[in-house]
Amino acid sequence: MKQQVSSLRFRSRSEHSLDTKGRLNIPSRFREVLREVYTEAVVVTNWQKSLKAFPVAEWESLEEKLVNEGRKQPDMADFVRYVVSGVTECPLDKQGRILLPPTLRSEFGIDKEVVLIGMLEHFEIWDKSAWNLETQRTRERFADFNPSLSSMGIM
Repeated sequence: MKQQVSSLRFRSRSEHSLDTKGRLNIPSRFREVLREVYTEAVVVTNWQKSLKAFPVAEWESLEEKLVNEGRKQPDMADFVRYVVSGVTECPLDKQGRILLPPTLRSEFGIDKEVVLIGMLEHFEIWDKSAWNLETQRTRERFADFNPSLSSMGIM
């Protein structure tokens, strides 16, 4: 039985090793989301602490927001310049891998060990050591999320 399209999202985390060429194996559950909801290509770009990988349609939606709404926001030119400068479209190869450009890998110290983090409409690609530090910081401030969770009716 085929899952409903709305239930297909990027969820969970997984650890991977890049091969010597910088190719990253995309987990089958992420490939299923791409195949069933989007296309088998992602747009990868630099973000604050990691790389973000967007299905092409999600990236195009984000670009439209930057064009239409971002220009109205003060000090957005630097953000747009930074994020758009890193954009690389990465199609999945026959083995379900993408090639991460060396420039993006080096910016975040991504050498071999990475962690993929599902973020519902996109996923993040973290250097494993950086992810471990981020996880520790988040755990230490977990109580800070209580007001927002409560206002959403989650707690």
